[in-house]
Parts: sequence; structure tokens; C-alpha cells
Amino acid sequence: MTAKAGRSANGGVGVFRTAVVPAAGLGTRFLPVTKTVPKELLPVVDTPGIELVATEAADSGAERLVIVTSPGKDGVVAHFVEDLVLEGTLAARGKMEALEKVRRAPGLLDVSAVIQEEPLGLGHAVAQAEAVLDDDEDAIAVLLPDDLVLPSGVLDVMSRVRRKRGGSVLCAIDVPKEQVSAYGVFDVEVLPDAVNPNVLRVNGMVEKPALADAPSTYAAAGRYLLDRAIFDALRRIEPGAGGELQLTDAIALLIAEGHPVHVVVHRGSRHDLGNPGGYLRAAVDFALEREEYGPALREWLQHRLGPDWDPQLTTYD
Repeated sequence: MTAKAGRSANGGVGVFRTAVVPAAGLGTRFLPVTKTVPKELLPVVDTPGIELVATEAADSGAERLVIVTSPGKDGVVAHFVEDLVLEGTLAARGKMEALEKVRRAPGLLDVSAVIQEEPLGLGHAVAQAEAVLDDDEDAIAVLLPDDLVLPSGVLDVMSRVRRKRGGSVLCAIDVPKEQVSAYGVFDVEVLPDAVNPNVLRVNGMVEKPALADAPSTYAAAGRYLLDRAIFDALRRIEPGAGGELQLTDAIALLIAEGHPVHVVVHRGSRHDLGNPGGYLRAAVDFALEREEYGPALREWLQHRLGPDWDPQLTTYD
């Protein structure tokens, strides 16, 4: 199932042409809604999370989006397929703003799916994309759809780092010390020739360490620019718990073999769409920035959080 589209808005071919989005999970934290609606299609205000990630990839030069899905999970890719009947109905009724929204996702970039038959880890999911790459592609971007990294543009910085230093480039956020045990944390060192202090060399990574064992407060943020060597490394690592292949283990193998790996520390914000609490914060944050929703929502929140709020006396428009 493939959605055909044009080139990205910036028109260029950068360090990578293909962006991979692992989306094979069951979304168990969002049950029961994910019985019928893929988690990646849940709307952040009125735009599915997967479309926000696809837009980020297209804006950074990707020409193709490969969505790794599980058997029977076709709806995620279907979002990027033209619906000519719906478009015709909207056009006939003069609903041009709605028509523009409906056309936005199919016009972003080429979208196709590969199937991960079994849930065998992030590394296994990424490995499924190798078969659909062109022979001359020497790097891919991987974007985890649970992570919204704002403002967008970190992939552009990561691409510049790869052009200069080669190898693979990862994205990190600086988290409070008390939160490090919830993340994969990078072991990094300062580059003596770095112009950008937010570019660091990666020596290793520790999954969900105790605070005393954390090598830094720089945590993985769901954006990877990976040299094609990652696929060979994924074939050579041993499965971990549950038979899963971990992407971090493959990256660690590349580091051990002298493959350059760097990290870009993103100083913006990040929303976690993978759990209901993070999803709600993202929706509120996005809505506050929207002209049609922001002012009224801000006023309501101030009233709702104020000392005089009484649910028995409140009406809603």
C-alpha cells in the first residue's frame, strides 16, 4: 500500500532521502481506543501525531517515509492516501479550508509500509526498512512517532553534523537529574574542535540508569540519523530479553568498532505522545498556539485553575 506524493517543500535532497517511522506497537497504554484506532492517528488537536512527524521529515529533506507496521494495521498508511470522494464532496460544498487539511498529508512525501511480523524490538523494526532502500542510500533517518521534538529542525542540525563528521548522529534532550532513570542516557565527551557546544561525541549509552550510575543527563529524544552500517550491526547483535533486538545495542557495537557517533543536544521541548498524560500536555500546548482555539482555552484554563472555580456553577459553550 503506497501513497504517492511530490517532493518535499524545500525541494532538496539532503543527507538522507528515507525516513523510517516504527509504528507497529499495540498502543496498550491507550486502550480501549486503540482497539480500533492506531495510536499514531490520535489527533493532537486536529492533526494525527504521525502527520506531524511526517511533516518534520519532509521539511528536513526526506522524499520517502517508510512506516513499519504490524499485520492488519493499515490505517496509519491509509491516512496518507488521497480520498478523492471526500475531496470532491468538500470541494462541492465549498469547504476549502477542510479540503486543504485533507490534502496536506498525501502531498507531503511518498509513503509506504513494511510489515514487522512480530514485536521483536526497535532494532528489529528498523531492520525491516533495509529491503526497500535504494542501493545508493547510505543513511536513513529514524523518527519515533511517540516523540514530538519542538521546534522542528533538529534533523537539519543532525544532517550538518553528519556531513562534517560522518557516521551516525543522534538527538538528546537535557533532562532533570531526578528523571534520568526513565530514559536511555548518553555517555558523552566534549569535542575539542566543536563550534556548536551542543554537539558531543558519544562513547556509549545506558538504558534507564539509577541516578548514581547515569553518565550524564542527556537522554535519547527519538530522532536518529543512522549510517547504513546500522543494518549490518543489527544482524550481528544478540537478542535481549523477550528475543528483542535493541537499536541501542547495535549503536554500541558500531561505537566499539570505531564508527563515529555524535549527539546533538536539542534545547527546545519534547512531548511524549506515547502515554495519555504526555499526549494531553501536547494537545493543550498545540491548542494554545492556535489562533482559533488558544485565547478561549487560555481563559478557560486560568479560570479552571483559579481559586474560585466551582464545577457546580460552571457552564461550557
